Amino acid sequence: MAVIDVKPESQCKYDIVSLGEIMIRLDPGEERIHTTRRFRAWEGGGEYNVARGLKRCFGKRAAVVTAIADNPVGRLLEDLMYQGGVDMKYVKWVPYDGIGRKVRVGLNFTERGFGARAAVGCSDRANSAASQLKKGDVDWEKVFGLDGSRWFHTGGIFAALSETTPDVILEAVSAAKKHGTIVSYDLNFRNSLWRDIGGQKKAMEVNRAIAPYVDVMLGNEEDFTAALGFEVRGIDKGYSKLDPANFKKMIYEVVEEFPNLKVVATTLRNAKTASANDWGAIMYAEGQFHEATLRPDLEIYDRVGGGDSFASGLIYGLMEGKDPDEAVNYGAAHGALAMTTPGDTTTASLREVERVVGGGSARVDR
Repeated sequence: MAVIDVKPESQCKYDIVSLGEIMIRLDPGEERIHTTRRFRAWEGGGEYNVARGLKRCFGKRAAVVTAIADNPVGRLLEDLMYQGGVDMKYVKWVPYDGIGRKVRVGLNFTERGFGARAAVGCSDRANSAASQLKKGDVDWEKVFGLDGSRWFHTGGIFAALSETTPDVILEAVSAAKKHGTIVSYDLNFRNSLWRDIGGQKKAMEVNRAIAPYVDVMLGNEEDFTAALGFEVRGIDKGYSKLDPANFKKMIYEVVEEFPNLKVVATTLRNAKTASANDWGAIMYAEGQFHEATLRPDLEIYDRVGGGDSFASGLIYGLMEGKDPDEAVNYGAAHGALAMTTPGDTTTASLREVERVVGGGSARVDR
């Protein structure tokens, strides 16, 4: 029996629709942000990455709801998104004011890190078109009623962009639930986003208002504490983040307060260095916990987007009706593969994911 009761494909135009900001990532490659003289451009965004992964790796029909400034930089973003294959039917193109005073495309400078040097992210996204979306801007009845989507995904990054974006999420999840669409939400707490708009107190207020509409909640231990206010008890500051016992205790409290949650899942990462992490995952469903295969000392090429790829692999497993152990292992395997390549987004294939899930080696495939 499936953990999640997803609508049949025949009833919907899309398998998944995501809501969030999409930025241009400027990547200095092997160099650093403050010393390089050239950057490679990618597209990326926490919520978008999940839909893109489901399209590119898992072959699902995906669309994105966002807003983009209509200027050459916005059209560069559009061109990058074409490669991802996510339908841009619901993109709102916002007229450009000439200098970016009123609207612009968000930029995300990200260096990968190596060894003792941690990865670094520096966002430049204020006044972006997506951050200015407000209630009433999107025809959610068309998205979930006329067109239809089996799944809807959004998260705490979009919720933190402005005073209006939480209202957009609440409007969206209300419509999604009305039409029987499964809702997933990644807490994705970013202190840099919440700091100037009320901090952790505001983050908890916003995320607690959204939580009752969610079916599948994603986030690490820090996310559940900072974004929802649940404490991991009985541990000291030196605890290993890979100890699932601490997560389990907290999740029982989360689902007791929010019984609507059918699935709660997280990656379990112990960053020994920027390029060597212990990597695992755990999922709560139907009163039980299911753990993915632990990968000690996983070699990391680019860690950004690993959590989003975990989410898309997990959602694929749930959408396909796989059992909980399979679903969490699809997520962990896809996240591990995504961190072997540069950029926020996956380059893995379903065949590669299934090979890793099955315990396949890294011998040359020829």
